[in-house]
Amino acid sequence: MRTIVDITLTKSQTAVDALSDATGLSKMRIKDAMAKGACRWTHKGKQVRLRKAKREVKAGTRLQLFYDDIVLARRAEPAELLTDFGQYSAWFKPHGLLAQGSQWGDHCSLLREAEVRLGKPCFLVHRLDADAAGLMLVAHDTKAAAALSDLFASRSVHKTYHARVAGNLDAKDLTIDSPVEDKEAVSHVTTLAHDIQTDSTLVKVIIETGRKHQIRRHLAGLGHPIVGDRLYGTAGTLPLQLVAVELGFTCPLSRKKRKLAIPANLADVAPGN
Repeated sequence: MRTIVDITLTKSQTAVDALSDATGLSKMRIKDAMAKGACRWTHKGKQVRLRKAKREVKAGTRLQLFYDDIVLARRAEPAELLTDFGQYSAWFKPHGLLAQGSQWGDHCSLLREAEVRLGKPCFLVHRLDADAAGLMLVAHDTKAAAALSDLFASRSVHKTYHARVAGNLDAKDLTIDSPVEDKEAVSHVTTLAHDIQTDSTLVKVIIETGRKHQIRRHLAGLGHPIVGDRLYGTAGTLPLQLVAVELGFTCPLSRKKRKLAIPANLADVAPGN
């Protein structure tokens, strides 16, 4: 079942009662959807998520519910907190976990998991495909969020990925500069190892730009799509074999140089299927 409800209350009542009356859904389902971030309300002039089902909502307040039982039933592996720097933290995002949620919910997102585990609002400063895994930064306040976002926007972050691609890709310091959606995109590819049994190749990729699906498109354009890439290659039993393994930058808050790397066991990209 998938439905969108957009109502303005004519009387004061709890959010769960109002939404249950408007949808015919049980209060238990409404509470679950709200807890998972599928409800929004106008609060202090802004549309924000409303999670407290028993919140008393005044007449004239706008409520929205984006209910999709398939989305709400989804589960994802938990993220791993690697380092907490105080104003921001470094996390390992597993395959299948979103960077942030959508209007349909945020329970399967790194941002929401960070907020719950750290007990405070958090802010996303860069993105990583849901299908990919790897290192991500999450800001803990608006100052850190702005500073780190500017860092990524100015291309001042050194990003390194590992990917396993189909076939034997013999690349020694290969630079790919094919535009992505008519925008500049630059990736540097180096072969690390070829697996004869699976006929797949482990490569290191360093990107200068961060276009949507840049690495996936560039490698597929070479005729060597990433193993498990359902969009640009062939879907299989393995998840997308792409992992963000390193981030290097000068911290805009402390001016200290940071070189962050995920543990070796998390950096492994499995052999092709």
